Amino acid sequence: MSLIKSISGIRGTIGGNPGEGLSPLDVVKFTSAYATFIKANSKNKRIKIVIGRDARISGEMMNNLVIGTLQGMGADIVDICLSTTPTVEIAVTEEKADGGIILTASHNPKQWNALKLLNDRGEFISEKEGAEVLNIAENESYVFADVNSLGKVTKNDTYFKKHIDKILALSLVDVAAIKKANFKIVIDCVNSTGGIVVPMLLEALGVERITKLYCEPTGEFPHNPEPLPENLRDIAKVVKKENASLGIVVDPDVDRLAMVCEDGEMFGEEYTLVACADYVLSKTKGNTVSNLSSTRALRDVTEKRGGIYSASAVGEVNVVKLMKDTKAIIGGEGNGGVILPELHYGRDALVGIALFLSHLAKYGKSCSMLRSTFPDYHISKNKIELTNEIDVDKILTDIKDKYKKQPVNTVDGVKIEFDKEWVHLRKSNTEPIIRIYSESESETTADNLAKKIMADIRECIKQQQIMI
Repeated sequence: MSLIKSISGIRGTIGGNPGEGLSPLDVVKFTSAYATFIKANSKNKRIKIVIGRDARISGEMMNNLVIGTLQGMGADIVDICLSTTPTVEIAVTEEKADGGIILTASHNPKQWNALKLLNDRGEFISEKEGAEVLNIAENESYVFADVNSLGKVTKNDTYFKKHIDKILALSLVDVAAIKKANFKIVIDCVNSTGGIVVPMLLEALGVERITKLYCEPTGEFPHNPEPLPENLRDIAKVVKKENASLGIVVDPDVDRLAMVCEDGEMFGEEYTLVACADYVLSKTKGNTVSNLSSTRALRDVTEKRGGIYSASAVGEVNVVKLMKDTKAIIGGEGNGGVILPELHYGRDALVGIALFLSHLAKYGKSCSMLRSTFPDYHISKNKIELTNEIDVDKILTDIKDKYKKQPVNTVDGVKIEFDKEWVHLRKSNTEPIIRIYSESESETTADNLAKKIMADIRECIKQQQIMI
C-alpha cells in the first residue's frame, strides 16, 4: 500500500491501514485540512467547494466521503459528478467557488485514487499552500461545524456542455474547417469520463465518423491508462484497419492527450503541445512555456514563429506561474498536457483536441505529414535507484561541477545543454531515485548521452561510499 503526500494533493492506493494507503480515514483527514486552509484564506463567511471525479472504481466511495466531510466542515458543495480535471477547474471559476477537489489519480492504475486540490482560480494550490494543508492535517488542526452550520450539496451535471461551449467560442477553433475535412477518428478513453465528453466534443466540432474504443465509464481500465506508445497497441491497429484519419487517446481525467497517425505510428506525446503551439503561434505571435524535461521542439517552433520560449521546473503549478510571468499564450508539459490561458490555466486535453484538429484540417494533409514538419527529437528516459545513505544533492552538485563549462540550469535538479542536446537530472521527492532524461536528434545519441551521465553518477556514488 502507498500514500504519497505532495504539494499538488494526496495520492494513494485504496485500502490498507490508515496512513499507509488511501483509507477512508485519510480521505476525511486531508479533506478536513484542505477545508480549514480554504476557510482561513477566504473572505467569505461560508465557503463553497466544487467537486468532480473520474470514473475509477473507488470514485463513488471517495465522492461520498469528501462531500460528507466538507458538509461537516460547514462548506457548501457543488458536485459536478463524473467529470474531468479541466472541467472541474473551469467550474470553480464559473461557480465563483473558493476552491475545488478533483478525485482522480490521473494516469495511475485502478487501485490508485487521489485528492487534487484547487484554489479559487481553479488552479492547483502552490507549494507553500500545499505545505500548509499538510501541516494542518499532521496536527489535526480542524474543527467541525455544529448541526445548524452543516454544508449543503448541489448537483450540477451541465459542465461538460459548458466546457465544450467555451472551447467552441475560441476564435482559433475552426469548426467549419474540421467539418469540411470529414475526419474519421478512432478514440480510446480507457473506460473513464473521456468516454462521455470526447464524443460530445467531436460531434460538436462536426466530426461524424467516430469509432469508440473503451468509452464505457466503468473504471475498469483495459490497459495501463498512461498514454504511452507501449499502451496504445489496440488503437494503433484499429486506426490502420479502418483507414482512419487519426486516433485520439486521453488519460482517465482527460488532461493528457496523445495522437496516433493514420499509419498506426505514434504522433508522439511530446509533440501534442508542439503541434498545438505551432498552430496558435501561426495565428498570434507570442511566447511559450514548457517544463525542463520537455522536448526542445517547442523552443524551435516558438523561435521560428518569432516568440520567446521559457522552461520551468517540472510540475503544472510551475509551468502556470512562468506562463503568467512571461505572458505566454500557450504552454504545457511534454506528457501531452496543453494549457491555453485564453480558456483557463490548466492542462486540458479537450481544448488540445480542438486546436489539433483545427490545425490538421487547415494543413490539409495527413497526420503523419504534419508530424514530419516538426523537428525530430528523441527523448531517452531513465532512472538510477539509490540507497538511503547516498547524498543525492551532493551527486547533483558533483555533476553540475563536472560540466560547468556547459550551459547548466539548476531551477529543478540539473539540466545540462550540449548544443541541441540536453540531459536533465531530477531527484524524486518520494523515493531514493534520480531520474535522467536526455534528448537528441538521434535516438542512439540520446541513449548514449544518458548512459554517459549515468556512468558519471555511479562514479560519484563510489566516491561517496569510499568516504563513508
